[in-house]
Order: sequence, then C-alpha cells, then structure tokens
Amino acid sequence: MNVLQLGKFYPIKGGVEQVMYSLCSGISNHGISCDMLCTSYNGATVEKQIGDHSKLKGTSTWLKLAATTISPTLITQLRKDCAKYDIIHVHHPDPMAAFALRFSGYKGKVILHWHSDIVKQKYLLKLYKPFQDWLIKRADLIVGTSPIYVQESPFLKNVQNKIACLPIGSDFNNHPADPKAVEFLRAMYPGKKIIFSMGRLVGYKGYEYLIEAATHLSDEYVILIGGEGPLRDKLTQQIKDAGLTGKVELLGYLSDEDRYLYFAACDLFCLSSIQKTEAFAIVQIEAMACGKPIVATNIQGSGVPWVNEHGVSGINVTPCNSIELAEAIQEICAIETTYERYSKGAKERFQNFFTQEKMIESCLNLYYSVLNGKK
Repeated sequence: MNVLQLGKFYPIKGGVEQVMYSLCSGISNHGISCDMLCTSYNGATVEKQIGDHSKLKGTSTWLKLAATTISPTLITQLRKDCAKYDIIHVHHPDPMAAFALRFSGYKGKVILHWHSDIVKQKYLLKLYKPFQDWLIKRADLIVGTSPIYVQESPFLKNVQNKIACLPIGSDFNNHPADPKAVEFLRAMYPGKKIIFSMGRLVGYKGYEYLIEAATHLSDEYVILIGGEGPLRDKLTQQIKDAGLTGKVELLGYLSDEDRYLYFAACDLFCLSSIQKTEAFAIVQIEAMACGKPIVATNIQGSGVPWVNEHGVSGINVTPCNSIELAEAIQEICAIETTYERYSKGAKERFQNFFTQEKMIESCLNLYYSVLNGKK
C-alpha cells in the first residue's frame, strides 16, 4: 500500500500540518510507504526523508493569499507522482491541495480529512465552493476529528453515509519535562494555583474573557498564556487597565521544550475559545496527557466540548462568559479530591482516545477498509 498525505504547509505551523506529519511518520514505522506533499511556507522547494518508508516534499510558492499558499508546482508535482499511490489522503481546508487533486488526473482512492469548515474566509469560500463540492463528492471516505463536527457541518449533511471519525492523537505523553525544571517554574509562583493556556493571540481564542476571569479569582490563582499574535498589545493593555499585572502573564512564543514544562507545571489548562474556528484544539489532549483537568467552552458545532468530556476530564462553560470560566476553575481546584478526580479522568480519556498510537491504528484500519471497498 502506498499513501500520500496532501495539503497545507511545511515547516509545520499548525495542527493540520502536525497531524499530517504524525500520520506520515507513524504509518512509515509500520513499514508502509506514506509520503507527504505540501506547499513550502517559506517559498523554496523542500525535500526531507521522514522515515525508512516516508518522505516529505514542499513545493515552491508564488505568494500567500487568505491563509492559502499559491503553488502551481504542487499541481505539476502531483500530476507527475499521483499514479503510484493507492490512496491520497487530502487534508481540508486547503484550496491549493483541492486544486492540485482536481487537475492531477488521479484515479485511485481519496480520503478527505475534514479538519474544519471554512469559517473566516467567506469570500474565498464563494470562489472555492465548486471545488469543495467536487472534493466532497470525489472522496471515497470523509473523516472528521470528532463526531460532532462532521455531523453538524452544513457542508456534509448530505454525505453522512460516508463519514467516519478519526480523533487526533498525540505523543505528548512521551516527552516528560525535567522534574527539576518543573519544580523551579512552580517556585516562581509560590503558593499559587497555575492556570495555563496556549495558542495564537487572535480573536477566536477568547483570551479577553480568560483575562477578565482573573478579576473573579482570588490572589491564589495566576493565569499564564503562551503564544504570540496580533492581539498581544491589546491584551497587554487589558491586563494593565484591569490591574492584573502579575496575576495574568503573556509568556510569548513557547518552544516545544517550554510547552512540555508549562503543561507539567500547571494545575489546570483553560481553553477560552469562542468560535467554531476552534474545531478540536490539540492543546486539550496535550494537557490531558499530563493529567491536567480542562476548562473549555461549549462552542456550538465544534469538537472542543467532545474532546473535553464534561464532568470527566473537565468542565465546559458558555463561550464569552468570564464568570463561568472563573467558577469552573474554582470548582475543579478548590477541593483536592475533586481535583484528583478530574486529573485522573483527563489522563484516562487521553489514553482511551487520543494517543498517537490509537490514531495511527485507526487510520490504517480506515485505509484497508477503503481499499477493500468498505466504509
């Protein structure tokens, strides 16, 4: 079996690319050929060996437009190579990948990985929708990262008969932080319960509500937010104006090593996102891998509240509600036995649903089913 993962960018910038790369390396480790074809985020052609049975190629790009890289080379490269693949696993949303597949002449099996609807770029969607409709029809199987998202997507309501769920998996549990570094970090906030959040500082993340939630928490809590983005100055001013300096900190960019450290050191992870643009939130399962309870939001149609099982791995609250965020944080952290119950639930949910090994195993089962003419 020869498989191609098609879509998005390299170097890895976001969750979709992370999933593609994990599938390539994981499937390759099973002795199966699995390549990755994408556009080069930095413009130049990239070639990289991922494993004994896997290689990555990033095609040169002309420009970036509405979060899409324009790369005619992707089309020519796929036309050249597509015949050797039994399955092309295309990751959506990525208009460039859809264009490449449409004009490749490929006749084999197609799996469409529906990571999210196109929510923000509404004008782009009007132009792209004919290709999206073709891609949905062309796909032999459509997989979603959560059952809720693909069930409630308005674009997939007529193709529910060919939909399956493939939850994202992570190997975060295989990267333990240095205990001494964790102890040192916690010592920087003596006597504090550390609430951690991480992501791009953009509107749909709802960080203004998490910052506001700090005004409803006692001084035994500190909120640490990792990540960079266009709203950094605005959020910094909000912290200053609310008199929360020292109680809420913007950490800036965090390396992988730093991420492991903060997840290990925190008491609880909070996802304050407010829009369906947040389709899954890999950071939730990274926190669960460390046994950290989650406070997240009930975003309508999103997989976020499915990932964080309410009452088991954490608590889900109304989006855009700082008071509910604060109350949920307090409910989990105030009583030790309650905290331990949620911590255990988070760890068990990760092990049951979200390990990288489970994602690879489930994906391979889907591949064989498609090749055998089954769902």
